[in-house]
Amino acid sequence: MLTELTYDSTARELATDQGVLRYHEAGDGPPLLLLHGSGPGVTGWRNFRGNLAVLAERFRCLVLEFPGFGVSHPTDLHPAVAAQAAVVPFLDGLGLRQVDVIGNSMGGGVGAQVAIAHPDRVRRLVTIGGVGRNLFSPSPGEGIELLMEFTDAPTRERLVQWLHSMVYDRSLITEELIEERWALATEPATLASARRMYGRAAFTAAMAAAAVSDTPPYWAMLHKIKAKTLITWGRDDRVSPVDMAILPMRAIPDVELHIFPDCGHWAMIEQKAAWESVVLSFLTRKAER
Repeated sequence: MLTELTYDSTARELATDQGVLRYHEAGDGPPLLLLHGSGPGVTGWRNFRGNLAVLAERFRCLVLEFPGFGVSHPTDLHPAVAAQAAVVPFLDGLGLRQVDVIGNSMGGGVGAQVAIAHPDRVRRLVTIGGVGRNLFSPSPGEGIELLMEFTDAPTRERLVQWLHSMVYDRSLITEELIEERWALATEPATLASARRMYGRAAFTAAMAAAAVSDTPPYWAMLHKIKAKTLITWGRDDRVSPVDMAILPMRAIPDVELHIFPDCGHWAMIEQKAAWESVVLSFLTRKAER
């Protein structure tokens, strides 16, 4: 039984034409790709380190570190664009034709877009918040507003305010978590990349461009997903409020929705045992058709 997996023992890297992609690998079995979210100081390891021991008992877990977040190679692209562009080269580099995917927040959106564009590469898809669009709640949400405030003018206080918006239980925001997030979030190249996504001017410009674009947004293409999909969400999510789940729940053809109580944006952390149970049941269930 896998009981302890360290950063160093799981760390790997893959050279690509664009640069080095770093990732963490643990376990044996069918391949399971884990895609992290966005935000100050985020990494794939920090999103999923607490879940690896359980998931790695059944799967070969591959936690990809997206370009531009301070671990894999830097990028001049919008971080979400660079993230999506990294997935297929990563799978090809490892010789993987098809995988299951778990994506947190932005990572869920990336997973959904890969499943739309490359339907044969994704067998089953699990998302954790962030997929869809606000229907009843204000947009952008409270957590995104706090994220833009931090990105434009980083202070420790603003980082703590944003981190508190991510969770239902504020005791999860420890001094250790704050310090590790602060160190990476304020690294110059990482901060410059974040400002391409969450600087208020860049965010406003992107929203304005999307409003007049003839290219449909990814959420309008969710009906094209062929993979069996599980949407997971925290009922008390203040970053991507739970009403966002209605659109993908209705649009994706083969989809289930599970909402966790007393839970913010990090369902895999804040409702760890319940989330792992639901996800493992979904991923290991035999196909009925």
